[in-house]
Amino acid sequence: MRDAYPIEALLRPPVELWSAAIAGLAAAVALAAPWAFLMTPGVAWGAALLLGTLCALRAQQGLEVLRYQRNLRRLPLYRLRSRAIAVSSHKLFLGRGFRWTQRHAQRLRDTLAPEAARYLAPGALYRWARTREIAWEPVPLLCYCARALRSRAWWNPLRPLPALGGNPAIHGVEPNEQDVWMDLSERVGHMLVLGTTRVGKTRFAELLIAQDIRRGGCVIVFDPKGDPDLLRRVYAEARRAGRLDAFYLFHLGHPERSARYNAVGSFSRITEVATRIANQLPNQGNSAAFREFAWRFTNIIARALVALGRRPDYQGIARHITHIEPLLRDYCRQWLAQAPAARGWEAAVAARAAQLDERKLPFALKGRDPDVVALVQYLKEQGLYDPVADGLRSAFEYDKTYFDKIVASLLPLLEKLISGKTAELISPDYFDLSDPRPIFDWMAVIRRGGIVYVGLDALSDQTVASAVGNSMFADLVSVAGELYKHGADHGLPALERGHQGARGRLPRQAPAMISVHADEFNELIGEEFIPLLNKAGGAGFQVTAYTQTWSDVEARLGSRPKAGQVAGNFNTHVLLRVKELATAEMLTDQLPEVEIRTLMVVSQAQDSSDVGSKMHFTSNAQDRISTLRAPLLTPNDLVTLPKGQAFALIEGGQLWKLRLPLPDARDERALPAGLAAIAEDMARGYSTAEGWWRQPQAWLSAAAAGPDATAAPRGVRLAKTAAGGAMAGAIDDD
Repeated sequence: MRDAYPIEALLRPPVELWSAAIAGLAAAVALAAPWAFLMTPGVAWGAALLLGTLCALRAQQGLEVLRYQRNLRRLPLYRLRSRAIAVSSHKLFLGRGFRWTQRHAQRLRDTLAPEAARYLAPGALYRWARTREIAWEPVPLLCYCARALRSRAWWNPLRPLPALGGNPAIHGVEPNEQDVWMDLSERVGHMLVLGTTRVGKTRFAELLIAQDIRRGGCVIVFDPKGDPDLLRRVYAEARRAGRLDAFYLFHLGHPERSARYNAVGSFSRITEVATRIANQLPNQGNSAAFREFAWRFTNIIARALVALGRRPDYQGIARHITHIEPLLRDYCRQWLAQAPAARGWEAAVAARAAQLDERKLPFALKGRDPDVVALVQYLKEQGLYDPVADGLRSAFEYDKTYFDKIVASLLPLLEKLISGKTAELISPDYFDLSDPRPIFDWMAVIRRGGIVYVGLDALSDQTVASAVGNSMFADLVSVAGELYKHGADHGLPALERGHQGARGRLPRQAPAMISVHADEFNELIGEEFIPLLNKAGGAGFQVTAYTQTWSDVEARLGSRPKAGQVAGNFNTHVLLRVKELATAEMLTDQLPEVEIRTLMVVSQAQDSSDVGSKMHFTSNAQDRISTLRAPLLTPNDLVTLPKGQAFALIEGGQLWKLRLPLPDARDERALPAGLAAIAEDMARGYSTAEGWWRQPQAWLSAAAAGPDATAAPRGVRLAKTAAGGAMAGAIDDD
């Protein structure tokens, strides 16, 4: 009925209830005393039916007004148990909400009128309850009344509003919600989630991760700072989906309980090793030249290691950069042993080393190993050439002092990466059979549909976290290239097909979905991340990035055009509450303007100038409707969003208003002892006000004290079961 009028007036008294009451009363009188209306009983029954229908219609219209006004002030908490999360093989569940249109922009603008304030503010009884619960708290006996007033139980009509902050009217302008879904085909266009601290980004990530894990694809979660709730959720969902055998935990802060990973050990081109390491160095001003030198020497060492059949790692590269003689000797021995033109080289080099006079050597070669010096001189004298050997020789002949200067920026980085127990984690020894911690690589994880939680412990050491994270991203880009060109079965034995014994490879299947969730995205982003966004979608990668402001990304990249290049590769934007207008404008600038109607009340009176006329004055009253162009959504609306709410621009520009489901307290479960210790340590270093939707409770420590039947010696069993799948269950499936 309201749609028939140009102005939708909902912020007013529900006058429909008066007509409903009168119609209802008249219907009752017609039934009880038809003689009062001078009606026969038959006519009275018909009149009562018509009046009752009118009463029901008007009451419904009045209750809709009251419901709308109540919805502007109070929204119920939206909780969802883990097992109740809907999972579809074609759609992605985002929460509950509605499509934001001109009507909602109009309604939100109407709430800004001064006369609408009375419908937005809590009632007098609610305000009285809030003052009493504070005043009665220290008073004996009355403190129990204060506790009852403070309770959020269903039986308390004066219970306090959820501590969500913001403007509840933004979502309250539409009382009729629905489940919001997004087509999975849009995921490869990548999703960007923006929101300030403690407004629900990580909880939204848990919702998406839970669906990705249950859907059965490969899921990779990057958590730079370490959120214990996120770790618990990933583990719980892996167990609920029956996929614990494919779960890997990689955590720089807990190397003794972590799986191992060689960030530079897998590549499709040998130059990728040097690129992943050199990209961590500054490239502005004079530093750019030193970065190129560092790249060259790293590439020389990586090529030599691969030629010798050794897998590159941070520790080996750092060792050979500071002491290159052993690598040069080993490579030349292998090369010369296979070169026909170098027969008898060992005797010649030994004779030359015996006759070597150090006083006649160039300054750069003094103090060096005589055997290696003689070997270098032999190569020059015989005119033998090999590109790898020549590169090693050139690095060997540099003056030691000069060499240390040109790699001065590289050595501190490598020193950080190979210090302490972290070195064993990112430079694993593949031949140490006594170490039960598994070693994984991305291709193997993708082939088996693995679930990987990557904790980078950025709060403890930002440099190491950034270096390892960027190397992982660069490795993922390399894997994406292999998947795009050859598929996940490249290099595997041919598969049998047909009934006649014919052998051959099966037709290449569509790429499996690889879901990458990067929390605190600004801590991880580097130049390696850009190709992962704009080129890896064809290989099945779907990236979901979470960060606080877009300025964090610009500051990290050091270039606004590069940040714009990254932003342009996110087809889906989800914005929770943000505090930076530039971040809010990333969404609002993409939206069209709409027509907003305004109602102007005009009244006037005019005296008559004709003294002979009986009309002394005239009066006039008008209601004028005008329209103006206004944004569909303003940056201020995003700044004042309550916690747990968001706007999502999905599927080619469709704007949806969302409420994100909050985790139910009944979902909290114990972890096995190894993971519980890690979660406790993470919680100590990650103490925030994240639990804004519930009463404070120390459930994390209680969970850690749960059943210890799955405890493993030193917590190492967790990593071992990631490869072998022998971990017993410690989390109930609701």
